Amino acid sequence: MPFQLPSTWPAPGDPDAAVRLAERFAALGAAAARAASRPAFAAMLAAIGGNSPFLADLALRESRALRLLARFGPDVLAEAALARLAALPPDLPRTRLATSLRAAKRQVALATALADIGGIWPLERVTGTLSALAEAALAASVAHLLREAHARDGLRLPDPARPEPGCGFVVLGMGKLGARELNFSSDVDLFLLYDPAPHSYHADALRQLFARLARDLVSLMEARDADGYVFRTDLRLRPDPSATPPAIALPAALTYYEGMGQNWERAAMIKARPVAGDLALGARFLDAIRPFVWRRHLDFAAIADIDAMKRRMEAHKGTAVAPGADPVTRVLGHNVKLGEGGIREIEFLAQTLQLVWGGRDPGLRDPTTRGALRLMVRAGRLPAAAETALAAAYDRLRQIEHRLQMVADRQTHTLPATAAELARFATFMGAASAEDFARDLLGTLAAVREHWRALFEHVPALDGAASPLDLGGPGEPPPATLAAIRALGFPRTAPVVAAARSWLAGRPRALRSERAQVLLGELLPAILAALGRQPQPEAAFARFDAFLSRLPAGVQLLSLFQRNPALLARVVSVLGAAPSLADHLAHVPAALEGLLAPEDEGTALATELRDARLLEEALEIIRRFVRGGQFRASVAEMEGRLDPDAAAAARTGLADATIRALLPRVLSDFSTRNGRVRGGGMAVVALGKAGGREMMEGSDLDLMLVYDHPEEVAESTGARRVPASQYFIRAAHAFVAALTAPGLEGPLFAVDMRLRPSGNKGPVAVSLGAFCRYHAESAWTWERMALTRARVVAGPRPLAARVSAAIAQALARPADPARIRADAVAMRARLARELPPSGPWDVKHRAGGLIEVEFIAQALQLVHAPADPSLCHANTRAALAALARGGALAEPDAALLIHADRIWRGMQGMLRLTVGRQLAETPPAAAMPALARAACLAPDGVDVVSLRATLEALAAEVRRLFVRHLGDPETSA
Repeated sequence: MPFQLPSTWPAPGDPDAAVRLAERFAALGAAAARAASRPAFAAMLAAIGGNSPFLADLALRESRALRLLARFGPDVLAEAALARLAALPPDLPRTRLATSLRAAKRQVALATALADIGGIWPLERVTGTLSALAEAALAASVAHLLREAHARDGLRLPDPARPEPGCGFVVLGMGKLGARELNFSSDVDLFLLYDPAPHSYHADALRQLFARLARDLVSLMEARDADGYVFRTDLRLRPDPSATPPAIALPAALTYYEGMGQNWERAAMIKARPVAGDLALGARFLDAIRPFVWRRHLDFAAIADIDAMKRRMEAHKGTAVAPGADPVTRVLGHNVKLGEGGIREIEFLAQTLQLVWGGRDPGLRDPTTRGALRLMVRAGRLPAAAETALAAAYDRLRQIEHRLQMVADRQTHTLPATAAELARFATFMGAASAEDFARDLLGTLAAVREHWRALFEHVPALDGAASPLDLGGPGEPPPATLAAIRALGFPRTAPVVAAARSWLAGRPRALRSERAQVLLGELLPAILAALGRQPQPEAAFARFDAFLSRLPAGVQLLSLFQRNPALLARVVSVLGAAPSLADHLAHVPAALEGLLAPEDEGTALATELRDARLLEEALEIIRRFVRGGQFRASVAEMEGRLDPDAAAAARTGLADATIRALLPRVLSDFSTRNGRVRGGGMAVVALGKAGGREMMEGSDLDLMLVYDHPEEVAESTGARRVPASQYFIRAAHAFVAALTAPGLEGPLFAVDMRLRPSGNKGPVAVSLGAFCRYHAESAWTWERMALTRARVVAGPRPLAARVSAAIAQALARPADPARIRADAVAMRARLARELPPSGPWDVKHRAGGLIEVEFIAQALQLVHAPADPSLCHANTRAALAALARGGALAEPDAALLIHADRIWRGMQGMLRLTVGRQLAETPPAAAMPALARAACLAPDGVDVVSLRATLEALAAEVRRLFVRHLGDPETSA
């Protein structure tokens, strides 16, 4: 479609100036007069002339460009100007280069201003075009200066005709240039970097050469003459700008960020982007400092740093909205960038959320403000309503910023200081009046500040303690403090006072820094209040004390508690009711991060692993992922938010994700040293609780590794050829070693491979052919029972399908039903002798316990699968339900066994969470509500006697069904 100018433009704030521009433009010639006579063009001229002296002068100087814009649109004008810059040869004389740069700047400025004022382009296109202009101008200037340095100083260049690639000098765009968000009259923030490696100069000479190049680049951008200027530049975002040259050597920059970089510099680097010169060097540098910018742990302490920086800016600039009832008076002189509710608050909010979460999730890394906010919503880190409000505010404030700068091409963000001037500016903004403009702006600023406070100004609730507790000085604290501690639930105050004083004095390693002690002092009343609400406050307090004493560092955790009071409450509930989880938390503090992750984090591991190049890196990420996920599932189960089935599925999902992520990485790493077996592959089969998706707290991984390869391929392709069978056995050992490799917090999983063919006597990996032969000829009944829970978790799809088919075939092999039942009963009797129950709460090994439910399901599958393979399911509940549907098990029997399976697994898991593996004769009172829930009883009012009676009755019913369907273990030989 042919371009048409908008018919509606802002009215002129100064009608006389609008008339003068129309007259002067018409006097430029017949073509200009014809253009000025058209209504839409005349309205555009009036909007320019009556509101912006700068644009009025630009319209006269670039009258032909303005007529082209009216005919073809701003896109054509801007693209033509950028194309001319891209075509400039590096050997162009300096004066001609400067003239070309300034001409392009005028034309792009005219195009973007009118596209913005007329509503032709959205904000992203306006800022993107201005950024493209800066990038093109910098690229042309750097190419010219490099070639000049080559001719003048002998600077080594791979290709003087095209000097940028491989030159060892790069311009990084920072801030709004890096994010492609430049405003109309913006500085360009630059970081100039050079690599000494490609050059043979002495270090001092090279430093001087690139310092001169940097000064010349700034001069090209900033120098003003009758043609104007290109861009103001700012080099202060480089390391230690007051003491370093304008261009930094790569080794010095890397050393700085590895050892001295601060959080505000991390935030700045989020937007860094190579824009001119050796772009590959820039990419390498940004990749090298990625661990500095994107930290793996959840860095809530960064919030305090960014907030402190913002407060210092506010104290220096005085940025609050003026008080009062009159909207116009309140906004006079307000800074829409740095002021309260301004652009900077939106940018800081987006950057801070990225610093906190982006290290764990590379998918959240977006240099643009709007893009970062959208990603945070998608990841569940920001409410959708907040993103909608902040995005609308950002667009509106950037529009105001642009109009302010268009008036006189000044880098200003401050509204007019008088009511008359504000009224004229409101007209330029298209508002009906200054009052309407001011009211709309105040609403926008208030919305931004509301969301800013939600992140930066949260004060933890003290829950009963109105002020920090006075624990200072020797001797007994004031009576009011002791009374407050007793009121919070601690009748014995002395242990609490002694421990709290120890914390505040910095005796635990985690609390030695002044900042950690300040944070703890602020949080102490909330911590004590939460601990005091536990069923056994003193025991919970002692566990919290132990938890603090084992922490390696405290600022991160305390910042986490400060920003997430609900997290503090959840952690304290764990300390109060689940000693085993409390011990785990004390040894693995990083597990806390799991409570902040979404419950449906199924794809998060693949996301986190995007940045991992080495197997060791991947293992560290996987360990943290698994620890956090396991802790999250356990806490949710203890709290009753996940039932045993959902918790088991969550834990099994973690194991599956780990295996699927680790297997290809281990095999790839293994192949770099040992080559490959052409056409071969290996699959991982989960058995036991992992196979049935029934993993609970502390479950081992029962695994079997199956490999296959073409018959004609006998050995690997590595430098040292290895027989195929040996190759896969070694690869399997490498995989198991990775799963069980001890990190600082222990191994990922305990792996049990005794369920593979021939058990511990057989090879650690079995060929598919050997697996099929074994189960056709040699497998014991108990091995076939174990195979009912087999599930292929990872491996090439064709191989996985063949292994699954082989498992199904093995299960469907006919066998004497009486023999299957007798073998199952004999195995149960043997387990009763060799692994008797450890007490009345051993719900797995007791008569009528979990083992007997599983044996019934497994043995009946073997009995009936030859006639109906669809009865086989790796999950016990699903298998029992299928047996009932197929008529192999009466519906009431299946219902009782499914109920028992759920209760036994729930009880076993909850006992592990609240008591640990050493089952006590009587569980602690704090554990009773959780144990009652696991037994499908009301959590209130259940005592130990009634709970045991319920379990005894259930066990008797299960034993009765075991005897009916399989036989009596008591009479088995």
